[in-house]
Amino acid sequence: MELEKTNRINALFDFYEGLLTNKQMQYIGSYYRDDYSLGEIAENFNVSRQAVYDNIKRTEQTLENYESKLHLYRDFLERNERMDSLVHYVKKHYQSDHDLLKLVAQLEDTEDLG
Repeated sequence: MELEKTNRINALFDFYEGLLTNKQMQYIGSYYRDDYSLGEIAENFNVSRQAVYDNIKRTEQTLENYESKLHLYRDFLERNERMDSLVHYVKKHYQSDHDLLKLVAQLEDTEDLG
């Protein structure tokens, strides 16, 4: 498995796990999180390797379909990017504690006006 795909499926699983069936959660979790082989999963659930493979592929597709409609993971990544950008800006422009406290006070004043 390539690392990027594994990370994406794990992230999608985090966001959409509650929408999956128990079997989907068990197979995809065993494969991607617990790093079990298809054979190990098949043995644990007393099914064929092909059945496990088919279920995992369908579940991957299901997770991608949820993401294409709901965009929870994309929105999460975008929020993190904006937050990183904001933190970088603040660190660059407000290097002293005094300057940072003035910024906080200004933000609080702005909040009081709203």
